[in-house]
Amino acid sequence: MTIARSFAEAAAFGPCAVTIGNFDGVHAGHRRLLCATIDSARGRGAKPVALMFDPHPMAVVAPKRMPPLLSTVAERCEWMRALGIECVLMLPFTAELARFSPEQFAACLKDPLQARAVVVGENFRFGHKHGGHADTLTALGGILGFETVVLPGVRTRGRLVSSSEVRGLIDTGNVAMAARLLERPYALSGEVVRGHGIGSAQTVPTLNLRTTAQVLPKSGVYVTRTISLEDGRQWNSITNIGNRPTFGGDAELSVETFLLDTLEGATPTHIRVDLLRRVRDERKFADAASLREQIMRDVARAQVFFRRVARWVAKPVE
Repeated sequence: MTIARSFAEAAAFGPCAVTIGNFDGVHAGHRRLLCATIDSARGRGAKPVALMFDPHPMAVVAPKRMPPLLSTVAERCEWMRALGIECVLMLPFTAELARFSPEQFAACLKDPLQARAVVVGENFRFGHKHGGHADTLTALGGILGFETVVLPGVRTRGRLVSSSEVRGLIDTGNVAMAARLLERPYALSGEVVRGHGIGSAQTVPTLNLRTTAQVLPKSGVYVTRTISLEDGRQWNSITNIGNRPTFGGDAELSVETFLLDTLEGATPTHIRVDLLRRVRDERKFADAASLREQIMRDVARAQVFFRRVARWVAKPVE
């Protein structure tokens, strides 16, 4: 994948089909836009391009309303590359760019970007104070010589898919529904760090994750899948996210993962924890023995979950 950081650098992408957005989380709605861009590019002998902004426009125009982000720029680029996007224009969002009129911005899509098609959602807004919308872009494209493809929003289980909807689901612990909107589990990644030593001595040994994720799920216990980022090893697991109230409580949120499968080989130093289903709230227990008994009950529920998943995956298509 080729990444440019200005319209001038992106001139080498042309001719292209381009989609525009922040693409935070690269959820099901984003994926429809990206796949339509790839199809549009193929039909026009062009390259599929995604135009994103860094920093997020809200960080410039309304920093107090800036939402926490579901994903890093690097993650978004990797997901886009896997879909088939060949180039990304990572446009620095500045106060100057925020003052561009819809006409100025559309002109840059034509020259120097050499867009033959521009793919956007029906709620697309652009230009100074969001003065332009999808119909504006369609009209300007007719003048400048590119086609505008406008796609409706995507609905999953009656929910309009959006980054804010995904954030809300994760915030309430509904990671199973969030995964449906994302079309993959929401995950926490980072470094495995030394814990307090209480788990291995009194309850169960865990991998303790230090993550820089901005969006964290509601405290509680989750069925998870843990992946080593060094070598791709995977384990079914169960994860507690919270402040460890049984042991006095921590000021800093902890992410502790117990592997249901045997850890063979070296302990991973960096992991990704995929959040699959919420089990229960975190709560304080009378002592470590009571907590360990509850963990074993949580483990049994997780094992039932994974057996059901395995049967569903193995079920033949009739």
